Amino acid sequence: MRRTDFTYELPDELIAQQPLAERSASRLLTLDGASGALADRQMRDLPELVSPGDLLVFNDTRVIPARLFAVKESGGKVELLLERPLDSHRALVHARSSKALRPAMSLTSRGGAITTVEKRGDLWVVELPEPALAFFERFGQMPLPPYIRREPVAADSMRYQSIFARRQGAVAAPTASLHFDAALLADLDRRGVHRAFITLHVGAGTFQPVRTDAVGAHVMHAEFVEVDTAACDAIAAARARGGRVIAVGTTVVRALESAAGTGALAPFVGDSSLFIVPGFRFRVVDAMVTNFHLPESTLLMLVSAFAGRDAVLAAYRHAVAGQYRFFSYGDAMFITPAPGTNA
Repeated sequence: MRRTDFTYELPDELIAQQPLAERSASRLLTLDGASGALADRQMRDLPELVSPGDLLVFNDTRVIPARLFAVKESGGKVELLLERPLDSHRALVHARSSKALRPAMSLTSRGGAITTVEKRGDLWVVELPEPALAFFERFGQMPLPPYIRREPVAADSMRYQSIFARRQGAVAAPTASLHFDAALLADLDRRGVHRAFITLHVGAGTFQPVRTDAVGAHVMHAEFVEVDTAACDAIAAARARGGRVIAVGTTVVRALESAAGTGALAPFVGDSSLFIVPGFRFRVVDAMVTNFHLPESTLLMLVSAFAGRDAVLAAYRHAVAGQYRFFSYGDAMFITPAPGTNA
């Protein structure tokens, strides 16, 4: 497979720059993986697409204000984006500046002095005035994705966050969850649909492009995952009553399939660099809710593995023609699997 096997044309004006006034007001494109059939729906129609006894699995990660600006002693500006906290007051960050950083440089930020320690691959280890999560929570700003071409505003601190967000650690939102509000959840409850939660702390690597022409040569970024006993028990109970396991977002897919990596779903805590591409056999997930993803991205490859590349790209062409809104603040899809994708 080549990276260019997963491309499509997207007009810039379809990239959503603002959230809708109501979370559940988004459009919902359904894709039947078995037939390739498409239907234009609304997110509020989701209760009609699920059955009593089905289980929706959400990611309860919480986005931290992970973007911070600093200044070199020379006056040069530096933008830091937290990837993850390390031990003590150290953190691993993405750093962008006009000239390359060096070890032992002192950077001035509104939260105090930051010292560069060492480079690790494309990232930097930095020393902060206090533990990373507390420091960025106090002095950082919401890390809107690079395709949202505006500065964050106060409303983003709520809207670029799901209503389930409780475990601090992500630097990007699990965006499929952004469509759920109290009214939609109440409708799902009345339908007899159950809920469970996992944690995957989304890293900035989720926005990194696939740079290799051969898909198999790409090295997936690692992200922290926790699938606890309660989630495993909820999935076992759904299976026992004949319900489906419906992942809300690609992060949930990766978390659950990572936890089933040895063959059977079991509690899992640790980093996952699982890269799901066509040919992968899904052990846990029976359907998914997901946003539209960037061309040639690992997330588009994951969705293509689930419902078939040709069917997914046809759905994206339909969405472009139908003026759907794309990416983090955009519309959503409800997808069922193509034949042969389940283990």
